Amino acid sequence: MNKIGLVVVVCFAFIVGRAQNVEFTKDNFRERKDELKAALKEIELGDEFLHQDSYYFKNAIPHYLVAQKLNPNNALLNYSIGKAYVYSNFKEKALAHLLKAIELNPTVAPDINLYLGIGYHFDMQWDKAIETLNKHLAILHSKDDSGVREDIAVWIKQCQNGKVIVANPIRVAIDNAGAGVNSPYPDYSPVISADESLMLFTSRRPGTTGGGVDPLINEPFEDIYYATREGAVWGTSKNMGTNVNTEGHDSNCGLSADGQKFLIYKDVNRGDVFESDLEGTEWSKPERLNKNVNSDYHESSSCFTPDGKTIYFVSDKPEGGLGGRDIYKTTKDAKGKWGEAVNIGATINTPLDEEGVFLHPDGKTLYFSSKGHTSMGGYDIFKSVYNDSLKKWSTPENIGYPVNTTDDDVFFTVSASSKHGYYSSVRVGGFGEKDVYRVTFLGVEKQLILETEDNLIASHAAPIKEKTEVKLLEIKEAQLTLLKGVILDDKTNKPLSATIEIIDNEKNEVVATFNSNSVTGKYLVSMPAGKNYGITVKKEDYLFHSENFDLPKASAYQEVQKDIKLKNIAVGNTIVLKNIFFDFNKSTLRKESENEIQQLVKLLTDVPTLKIEISGHTDNRGSDEYNKNLSNQRAKAVYDRVIEKGIDAGRLTFMGFGEEKPIATNDTEEGRQLNRRTEFKVLAK
Repeated sequence: MNKIGLVVVVCFAFIVGRAQNVEFTKDNFRERKDELKAALKEIELGDEFLHQDSYYFKNAIPHYLVAQKLNPNNALLNYSIGKAYVYSNFKEKALAHLLKAIELNPTVAPDINLYLGIGYHFDMQWDKAIETLNKHLAILHSKDDSGVREDIAVWIKQCQNGKVIVANPIRVAIDNAGAGVNSPYPDYSPVISADESLMLFTSRRPGTTGGGVDPLINEPFEDIYYATREGAVWGTSKNMGTNVNTEGHDSNCGLSADGQKFLIYKDVNRGDVFESDLEGTEWSKPERLNKNVNSDYHESSSCFTPDGKTIYFVSDKPEGGLGGRDIYKTTKDAKGKWGEAVNIGATINTPLDEEGVFLHPDGKTLYFSSKGHTSMGGYDIFKSVYNDSLKKWSTPENIGYPVNTTDDDVFFTVSASSKHGYYSSVRVGGFGEKDVYRVTFLGVEKQLILETEDNLIASHAAPIKEKTEVKLLEIKEAQLTLLKGVILDDKTNKPLSATIEIIDNEKNEVVATFNSNSVTGKYLVSMPAGKNYGITVKKEDYLFHSENFDLPKASAYQEVQKDIKLKNIAVGNTIVLKNIFFDFNKSTLRKESENEIQQLVKLLTDVPTLKIEISGHTDNRGSDEYNKNLSNQRAKAVYDRVIEKGIDAGRLTFMGFGEEKPIATNDTEEGRQLNRRTEFKVLAK
């Protein structure tokens, strides 16, 4: 065969092999007129959504797919389907349709390269995405396209970030939270208590309060659900009920560390934040936060600080903003009202959007999502740590791939131990559309090799086709202590609602106040390392109970389970004053004792008929005489200090018992420490 003949054959083969664009015309579907008519109607319905705000583009997809069954080779229809998928929760499906569209007709739409570049971006084909986006950029000339040029610059930057981030994945396991939480419908925005015993999340499943359906997207209105952990498994979730959920949109935002109060987003006044408290076993009717939080704009997400005194929240209000959506904070004033909101600054907030704010129970580690910083696509999750001495946030750090993807990754919450995170994602093998997933940070214990075709990482991620060494992630456990348990009556073991004060003993100030649950008596408090904490548990008609936790900055994470029994104010009852401190081998009261002294003074003031004996005790080291004398002097020091505070001396006595009344063995340091104590005993009431 000559060269000309070979060229003709090759060209003919190319033309035959290439799909041809097929229009929706009567000539092309002579024998299927009714189907053509129905398909054209579906396209018309789909096009109506594509003329609305991009949020509603995804609603066009079911209509377009019906038409595609009749004609899969129409360039414009494939372009429209791909464009709609870009704005859906199944973005990974966009690329195939956009490639088909440009194959059928390279000039199918002026912005075909724009959406094709976005499709490549979602598929993590970074270089193709950058090349294709630049093709579209090259045809833009009008000043009216400045917004598109800015968007393309952002996408190209995200592709460049993605190349670096995906090349250095972190070592994590991402597991579905299970059938107890997830349904065949959208389930998302999880928040957890610090000990992972309670989860709240939002769902659009049938059975929503009032039975309403959002007519714009044909899905049920949002309701808030809760689940409790049963061992290693989350139990069956339940609707939070009509006290919390309304006939409109209700979505959870932030849950306090102890799980006793939470913040709610409600679709009123363009979107406002409300608060609800757990009163026994029922959640209270949510109350709208004041105007220092809720503006005339959209307040979308929020969280508590561990002490409950400050709220971080996201708003798109222009006043005080640095970009589209920014993170603000507000702190309660002396009257318990939320004070003026303050933008937390340009270290965190960018000219782009921030969202999904969460402050860890350590009180200093902020997790949030941003389209700026080093995002690899849409919202990425970032972490920043507040330096108290410098009064500034650290440069936000992208928490890495595969947690972050080219899609929106938002509303990330982390357990107190920092070993687990929770968020929602659309992934292969899920129960429905969006599911709630748990991320386990695996650390450096073992080198992980990702095998061929590992699709766990993300539903729209390209399979990893070669073995890849994964970047080791050093897991730094949160430096804090979770103290939790139940507060009970000493005699009846009945659960009690009591007030729990957390005191910074060095500063002698109350840093947080909590209440145990009024029905279960359960409590949970978070104490970041680096302080000497006094804990006082109080209830009317009971003697107060105190605990001490001295937590150096390097203290490792720990959970301490401690049930506390409060004693009635009855003659003969004895209380150990665990936050009374003396210099070594001296009877000089240290300043860290001041708050405990004040608690004793308050008890004597509140019960004016109360008479007590203050006693000192030692371990068995040293001579009997020395121990007795030291304990007596220490008891007198407390006695004198209480009298200085205005309590009548006739209501107090003091006594040193030395080593006579041990409450633990003297054979261990721990036991000897328990024996070195100051007590008071009720003599009369």
